[in-house]
Amino acid sequence: MQNINRRQFLTQSAAVSTAATILPRYAVGQSSPSEKLNLAVIGCTNRGGNIGSEAIKNSLTHCVALCDVVPSRAEGLKKKMGGRCDDAIVFEDFREMLSKMGDKIDACTIGVPDHAHFPIAMLAMSMGIHVYVEKPLAHTFEECELLMAAEKKYKVKCQMGNQGHSSGQRLQFQSWVEAGIIKNVRRVDACMNKGRRWHPWGDIKEFPPAEKMPEGMNWDVWAGTAPKHPYNSKYDPGNWRGWYDYGNGAFGDWGPHTLDTVHRFLKLGLPHEIRAEKIEKPNDLIYPHGTTIAFDFAQRGPDMPEMTINWYDGTHNRPPSSHDVKIPSCGKAIFSDDLTFVGGTHSASLSIVGGERQDDVKDSLPKSSASETSTNHMDNFLRAAAGLDPYCNSSFAITGPLTQVFMLGCIAQRLGEDLEFDTETKQITNSVRANELLKGHAPRPGWEAYYELA
Repeated sequence: MQNINRRQFLTQSAAVSTAATILPRYAVGQSSPSEKLNLAVIGCTNRGGNIGSEAIKNSLTHCVALCDVVPSRAEGLKKKMGGRCDDAIVFEDFREMLSKMGDKIDACTIGVPDHAHFPIAMLAMSMGIHVYVEKPLAHTFEECELLMAAEKKYKVKCQMGNQGHSSGQRLQFQSWVEAGIIKNVRRVDACMNKGRRWHPWGDIKEFPPAEKMPEGMNWDVWAGTAPKHPYNSKYDPGNWRGWYDYGNGAFGDWGPHTLDTVHRFLKLGLPHEIRAEKIEKPNDLIYPHGTTIAFDFAQRGPDMPEMTINWYDGTHNRPPSSHDVKIPSCGKAIFSDDLTFVGGTHSASLSIVGGERQDDVKDSLPKSSASETSTNHMDNFLRAAAGLDPYCNSSFAITGPLTQVFMLGCIAQRLGEDLEFDTETKQITNSVRANELLKGHAPRPGWEAYYELA
């Protein structure tokens, strides 16, 4: 696709944003849609291919487009689908796809590196397209802020891909809070103690040299708004997560699956202090090998006092509470005044493992059947896009502030500094450099206009 200038981009975006206020094709409460949702899958390999194939298989969709910066990956997904999307048109540039087919696409999945979530989602939303964005929501604090504003402005259905938030685990946590089982929480210890892709790289001193790209790769689109370094396999496929320029480390990968219910139902909002208590092998280019980051939250109500989340990543960086409480290598322990809970990630349920009230509450726990209460995350998104469900379980209004907590943690990991955060102005007040990182690097020339669509 030939690059359009900023004036052309904003003119086109203004036109489609008007169309975005039109009511969706299917009215809420309609028993069955007369037509299927026209689906586009953006990112066709690894996690993007997984969520894309799930959407393609759904009875509510007809896949009309596949997009990947390596077109052969899109063709590979098409073959795997066994005839479900044989007529889908393949693109290597999401801008070209939306320029040519935006008026024919109702919903899209976005399963690409963290840094590329924002421009794709923002452009699609501005065209009235419902979006499913794999976690984390975006790459910077500001991008989350803009995506939340765009969700409200364009009135589209938006889902972040933390799949456990449509499971019985979410409903269990919510019901336990509402029943007063979970209350007066003072501390949460959460951990991710598996090895990461960047751990074997050692002490990176500079960006890696150029390597031969996969045949047909559009590296300019892959880089998107981010700095464009020469292609190297330490970026793609999958290795982008370890670089500050492209990923959000262990926080972005596991935080949305571990702390989503804690954040939502304890009404945490944003922390007023973020403390870098341990940084193992700090580096200017890639995430550390292990960190302990603490987040302090203010009181939110009579049963929600001041509390701290302690995050531990690194293969040997275990929470001290794990000596007394058995916490999974990816999971959490929740400490209230008189109960202790342990849980894993995704759809793993909570267990009560200690505390003065343990015997008192064990017979009064809310009873619910997972089969009656949980749903499939992708199905929830597509039903909401079709007007058959009233809302997405992980809308951007819910997952934007959650992701922003992790973005603040990433800044503390990167700088190894304690940060003071003003939750009203949403500014870091004790470090100019840290405050600049709320926005991150300036977008590359030609990619600035996406930040003006909200």
